[in-house]
Amino acid sequence: MIRILCAMILAAAASMCNAQTVGEIGKIAVIDRDTGVALVPHRYRGEYWVAGVPGGRYAIEVRNRLGERLLVVASVDGINVISGETAAWDQVGYVFDPGEQYQIGGWRKSDTDVAAFTFTALPNSYAARTGRLANIGVIGVAMFREQPPTGVAREHPRLPAPVADAAASAGVAAQAAPMMRAPTSPAPEAKLGTGHGEREYSYVTHTQFVRLQPEPNELIRIHYDSLENLVAMGVIRRPPPVLPPTADPFPGSPNQQYVPDPPG
Repeated sequence: MIRILCAMILAAAASMCNAQTVGEIGKIAVIDRDTGVALVPHRYRGEYWVAGVPGGRYAIEVRNRLGERLLVVASVDGINVISGETAAWDQVGYVFDPGEQYQIGGWRKSDTDVAAFTFTALPNSYAARTGRLANIGVIGVAMFREQPPTGVAREHPRLPAPVADAAASAGVAAQAAPMMRAPTSPAPEAKLGTGHGEREYSYVTHTQFVRLQPEPNELIRIHYDSLENLVAMGVIRRPPPVLPPTADPFPGSPNQQYVPDPPG
């Protein structure tokens, strides 16, 4: 009986965890780093949306579900999170070993540190400050499988989410990521963007990775904005408020009654 109960609890926990992730060959989640909780992805008109908290730090969590290495080219607001270039699929990305999980927590500044991702007002976002306003409010993850080695296999040391050399993908034609726009419904607040936050330690090394194909094997995009804006756009529906019981204006006055019938 205890064994069955434990299995049920574990299954429920796994189900809740999967509900916060999207993707097939790689599981993607947006993590609120101040609470450690994954933001709930809401499906709306064929797109995923999450509600960010202004001023909060977040990370893009990736888990490789394959039994082989996986290249992840990540973008925020249409900008490559490693190089700072306007994002395209053939650019530099992170390499994940089989089954590896890692949180991409900021704009990479060097092999040893990043500037944290923070939800901020649009004018303070890194994209706005660098003159790239067209794609603010979207996170992109392009995932590539690796070309099988030929001849003698080369061994690579297992390192936490190393950065793949851009030269490893030489010869692949540049393909701009599609422009991802939010619905045009009016919103009550300023749109959220991603800021260039405080520096944090984050160590990576370089490795070689040859893509199986020029196009991503899987492409994930997750839009984000404040809760108030998502409610205003109809992405999230707030439940109606629970009203208190009806108050009695004369609680001390008994109801008037007529003479009751006698017993029997």
